[in-house]
Amino acid sequence: MKPTVVIGGGVVGLFTAYFLQQQGEEVIVVDKGDMEENCSTGNAGMIVPSHIVPLASPGMIAKGMAWMFSSKSPFYIQPRLDKRLVDWCLQFYRHSNAAHVQRSIPYLKAISLYSKQLYLDFVATHGNEAIKLQDRGLLMLYKTKEGEKEEAALAHLARESGLRAEILSKDDIRKLEPHHEVDVLGGVYFPDDAHLSPKDLYRLLKNHLEKSGVQLQRNVTITGFEKSAGNVNAVMTNEGKIDCGQVMVCAGSWSGEIAKMLGFRLPMMGGKGYSFELPNTPELKQASILTEARVSQSPYGEKVRFGGTMEISSHVDKINMRRVQGIFESIKAYYPEFKAAFPSQDKIWKGMRPCSPDGLPYIGKAPGWENVAFGAGHSMMGVSLAPATGKLLADLKSGKIGTLKTDAFAVDRYAR
Repeated sequence: MKPTVVIGGGVVGLFTAYFLQQQGEEVIVVDKGDMEENCSTGNAGMIVPSHIVPLASPGMIAKGMAWMFSSKSPFYIQPRLDKRLVDWCLQFYRHSNAAHVQRSIPYLKAISLYSKQLYLDFVATHGNEAIKLQDRGLLMLYKTKEGEKEEAALAHLARESGLRAEILSKDDIRKLEPHHEVDVLGGVYFPDDAHLSPKDLYRLLKNHLEKSGVQLQRNVTITGFEKSAGNVNAVMTNEGKIDCGQVMVCAGSWSGEIAKMLGFRLPMMGGKGYSFELPNTPELKQASILTEARVSQSPYGEKVRFGGTMEISSHVDKINMRRVQGIFESIKAYYPEFKAAFPSQDKIWKGMRPCSPDGLPYIGKAPGWENVAFGAGHSMMGVSLAPATGKLLADLKSGKIGTLKTDAFAVDRYAR
């Protein structure tokens, strides 16, 4: 039997390999990088069933236009002559409406809750010492009346969808953050959310897979495919040919380029984000999102990670220090007592989030191919949805039919 080749060694690719290996498959993971630092290692590490509204939603266009004129804003699109960017922006605009949000909610809720349970199962099997999963909820903090209105509406929407959400006063928040006088008007608490250490999760997955016999091939570039009669027989790389029985494409922001090699359209743009760790002094205890600033903070005992921005840019390796400054300034705005020193550039992480134009991931069979499937386009929810995506792809390979509805995530929805 020929092996299954997973293209992409991020957290989605590794969880796909994990569940395939559990089903007895021979698996080879191929990644164009060194599998040390990538989009899976420096993010907020949040597991967020509360995030049932896709990125393409009402109000995002107006906010995006306003943010475009601030060098420190949470969102930025680098203007450039790029047909892919223009097409992506048009599709994003078409999906930024209430009808799309209502259609998307049941799908995002179901896959997020499934993924959360898979994380709990993973911890039960492998222990929690390594990944530091903290099942303590997520706090959405707001400073303004406009922020209060938006977050209260989201809390109401979550409750209508069967999720738990609590609207908190400033005094309520003080109980969750006993070491800080948090400078906010109030917040919304989602008790079913969680967070973990993404770097430690990634390290654990790599070590487990290699010990289990999964091949991890690093610094390998995909150059094409050997095809016949609707099947891919081999993956062509700069290191040679890899014969395969199945291909799973989990290549993040570069999945669109792989789709192009296979002859179909998969709209995808990379949304660059930044983060950095600081000493947790005084100690922050509750994972939170600073809503007006669109900044996340995830505490891990002695350290806390701050992250944010969505920068649609062609400058993959460049760090925009003005946007990092915007993240940093938000710390004092919400936590005036926090002792923060601006990080040096070598301590700043950057990663390209894979963004589909409708804010929904691509999960399922590739159009026109019997043995190719995709799991990509998770935007800021890659870690959150990685176990569910990997399990769905592994079940697709084995022919198992689950109860989770996934048609909204169809890979061919822009190729029809």
